Amino acid sequence: MIVRKLSEVQGSDRHIHSKGWDSVRMLLRDDKMGFSFHITTIHAGAELHMHYKNHLESVYCISGKGEIEDKATGQVHAIEAGTMYALNLHDQHTLRAFDEPMVMACVFNPPVTGAEVHDESGAYPALAE
Repeated sequence: MIVRKLSEVQGSDRHIHSKGWDSVRMLLRDDKMGFSFHITTIHAGAELHMHYKNHLESVYCISGKGEIEDKATGQVHAIEAGTMYALNLHDQHTLRAFDEPMVMACVFNPPVTGAEVHDESGAYPALAE
């Protein structure tokens, strides 16, 4: 059984900071669960262009308000506490946080190792098994 408290993982090597966001990686590839689980904060006013070409992601908004734009269709969806979205087609998207941070619970498949940040295309790198 794996038990971790967010407060214990914050500030550790599992807490990754990048431009416009930071992510506390609660479960990683080395935990051998088949997915990774993160609590990610999108900073107020951030606009992030992402394209997870190598991962599927599901996100649940815990708090904050913003929007996600599907770059293939131009459709924009409101994001607020209680909203879930899943990038089931490796969807290229832009995520925007409004006037307050958005706190998100995120699941990635395949799992990440923990140190990943977005490359120039907005993706995390593919990892060899």
